[in-house]
Amino acid sequence: MNALIVLAHPEPRSFNGAMADAAVQALRAAGHTVATSDLYPMGFDPVSSRRNFTGVKDPDYLKLQIEELHANEIGGFASDIETEITKLEAADLMTWQFPLWWFGLPAILKGWVDRVFAMGRTYGNGHIYETGRFRGKRAVLSVTNGGPEPAYLPGGFNGDLNVILKPIQRGMLNFTGFSVLAPQVNYGPAQADAAARATWLVAWAKHLATIEKEEPIDVGTY
Repeated sequence: MNALIVLAHPEPRSFNGAMADAAVQALRAAGHTVATSDLYPMGFDPVSSRRNFTGVKDPDYLKLQIEELHANEIGGFASDIETEITKLEAADLMTWQFPLWWFGLPAILKGWVDRVFAMGRTYGNGHIYETGRFRGKRAVLSVTNGGPEPAYLPGGFNGDLNVILKPIQRGMLNFTGFSVLAPQVNYGPAQADAAARATWLVAWAKHLATIEKEEPIDVGTY
């Protein structure tokens, strides 16, 4: 199995960084091939612009989807985008490792989606959801939260985490054809002691050792 781990955290010594490292080690130990996109040290630019492309369809008005379709026809994606799309296309399993910031993705990861999930290459022309380009591939979110678990249960003061994650799991991953696995969620790692964090890392590695056998979840519809 080919795996892609996308990490979005600015501190390499963070718990998110440790989770990503544990994932790389566990997947490789299980015999899988692992590619990584560690967005902050890569200096990944999250801002979409004409820099996404090496060619131009309409020089007078920038509509990204039109330019993405054109780039797909002529092989005209910028090298940084082409590299990430190629990783995405090769992956049988994709993991996003990130902290939940303001009830969503960190800006650098959202920008990665904006630029890399290009129309014509990763979706479009009738290829969405059940007919998506990445049908047969699987994806899993590995998320850290600042608050306690009860805050993210139905009726909790932050609301149901499944609802919070739905725009990501349904609107990004499942939209492009990925089957979505149950998210890995670690609550309040900054408040946890070293022993608890170590236990979580071991559990994550153990989980990943057999993840190819895991069944997808129902992420619902809109």
